[in-house]
Amino acid sequence: MNRRTLISGLGSATAVLLPTAVRAQQPAMPVVGLLSGTDLDERQLGAVRQGLGEAGYVEGKNVAIEYRSAGGQYDRLPVLAAELVRRQVAVIIAIQGTGSALAAKAATTTIPIAFSSGSDPVKTGLVASFNRPGGNATGVTFLMNLLGAKRLELLREIVPGLASIGNLANPTNPNSAAEVKDVEAAAGALGLAYHLANASSEREIDAAFASFAERRVGALVANADAFHFTRRDQIVAQAARHALPAIYQSREFAAAGGLMSYGTSLSDAFRQAAAYAGRMLKGTKPADLPVVQSTRFELVINLKTARALGLTVPLTLQAAADEVIE
Repeated sequence: MNRRTLISGLGSATAVLLPTAVRAQQPAMPVVGLLSGTDLDERQLGAVRQGLGEAGYVEGKNVAIEYRSAGGQYDRLPVLAAELVRRQVAVIIAIQGTGSALAAKAATTTIPIAFSSGSDPVKTGLVASFNRPGGNATGVTFLMNLLGAKRLELLREIVPGLASIGNLANPTNPNSAAEVKDVEAAAGALGLAYHLANASSEREIDAAFASFAERRVGALVANADAFHFTRRDQIVAQAARHALPAIYQSREFAAAGGLMSYGTSLSDAFRQAAAYAGRMLKGTKPADLPVVQSTRFELVINLKTARALGLTVPLTLQAAADEVIE
């Protein structure tokens, strides 16, 4: 081999080896664990990415997301949370059900947790207080169990002569008892007969609607629940089958054909939780981030479903809606 060939060969080797060495010196991309009680659609995943983006993190560029979904089965959450801990994620975003946050909190005392919870995080033990969370968790709360009265008032505006309501709940949900109590109290205050039906399986959902039909309830309030969220097509279909006007907790039910929904914008709450996670990635301690309460509520009305039920939605209510589905 002559001198020119040798130098050329060394140059080629350097060109191959140098990028590898440079890559080895680069810091590892942080991994965010995303723990959800249900499968997330692109709208919701987009909200998570948007929140991280507010802190300067872009998936695939300077952050990776490890996604785990319980598919509405609460008993799977502890196992999934443990997987993320073993994966040594830098932070956990726990959304779609209080159970996600509780599972993450039980799985680790060191990894920062940003949650989105529909129940009081102090009462459930997630934080010590709103202003001083303490520990390794903080996030967003939207207190779903305080909206019963508003949902019943909305139903009364659409359903003439409403005298009784059914309440669909999942007793395995950590927040169920509080929300049931809220709806029952609201019904009593409005002089409405109240009928509760619990359902934590597909078969029980069908049985619950059969009981509503037997009791001849005039309308339905479906409580917030991760499992019910995964079965929203079944629930909406049963409501249509029994010609039962129903109000739900999130727009996804109305988009699936439900009459209407009123509640916190889940996508906005997910965005806020992810934004907190981004701040944690930059070094802010969860204990220094107060729990925030989501103040963005949305009313969605499905006019097509209203017409199928023979109901007239007042123009004033349509004007007040955040979204009207034709």
